[in-house]
Amino acid sequence: MNNIFILRKDIDPWIKRMAEERTVFAPVHEGDAVVYRACDSGLRVELDTMPTTSPKEIVFPQNETLLTYTRGSGNEDGSVGVETTETLPSGKAVIFGTRPCGARGLLIFDQVYNNERIRDAYYAARRENTLTITIACNRPRPTCFCNSVGGAPDDSKGSDIMLYPLDDGFVAEALTSGGEELLALAPSSPAGEKAVKAKAKAGQAIETMGSPMDLSEVRKKFDLCFTDLAFWEKHSGKCLSCGICTYLCPTCYCFNITDEGSEEKGKRLRSWDNCMSFNFTAEASGHNPRSAKAMRLRNRIGHKFVYYPELHEDRLACCGCGRCITACPSSVDIRNIVKAVQEYSHE
Repeated sequence: MNNIFILRKDIDPWIKRMAEERTVFAPVHEGDAVVYRACDSGLRVELDTMPTTSPKEIVFPQNETLLTYTRGSGNEDGSVGVETTETLPSGKAVIFGTRPCGARGLLIFDQVYNNERIRDAYYAARRENTLTITIACNRPRPTCFCNSVGGAPDDSKGSDIMLYPLDDGFVAEALTSGGEELLALAPSSPAGEKAVKAKAKAGQAIETMGSPMDLSEVRKKFDLCFTDLAFWEKHSGKCLSCGICTYLCPTCYCFNITDEGSEEKGKRLRSWDNCMSFNFTAEASGHNPRSAKAMRLRNRIGHKFVYYPELHEDRLACCGCGRCITACPSSVDIRNIVKAVQEYSHE
């Protein structure tokens, strides 16, 4: 499909047309934050600011009911049955206005929850019925480092449509058949020379980010500094273990399961969990293999830059969005920690 041009004033009509058949989630302002919300009438979609939250919450909700249960009446043999009902998600959705790092984060989830060996029915149902419309970044933030982890401000991986911004509108390009169907609903005109200008502008954005970090030695050096607790205590000293880094991260996918209700009736919930929390690895015996904050931070770095790549064909479990840096109340910078690992020596 050829590139088309969509005026900014035509974005809302386009969203309304998509919303006739799909729930459209788009970034909107709530206080000082920009968060994804279902596009109801009257919401102003934010097109120029990177969302505070990540799009993972749309396919992997912060809290979801997996099933409900009801205790049955007693049987003749004295046993009591329990009836369970799964609550699998239904319906189609669109993630509108994510950035390339957010779309890339969904690919990290796919390797864990929807692959040849494992298919999480809840995640897969949402993921397979969700299309992603991504806006290329013309002005990366100082905390962005996607160019260090294999991404770019105009990276199209994981997207169904790419939007390249100009002052008066967006050059749009469909990348999948689903994207073509959505783009056919947009009021548009041929992009012509605007396509060249918009894509060049997006491509130049990477030049403002500086040189990418050298990560070639991180996995080897991580093994060397693994047992150096003083090293990890130094870099975790400012951390409050609040977990905001994990909640905003597009690639963090850990969860906990709880049952709520009574013995007679209730529901089973899945909720995001936080590897920086003291209780994350606490065992029923009382033992906690990561009782120290330094150990938990070590695991967070190790998972993203060592363990996940070892399991998934050298892909990093970090998309370089910088949300963890921007939102950290004590200014912990993951880039500095990874750099310190890269430069680690026994001396």
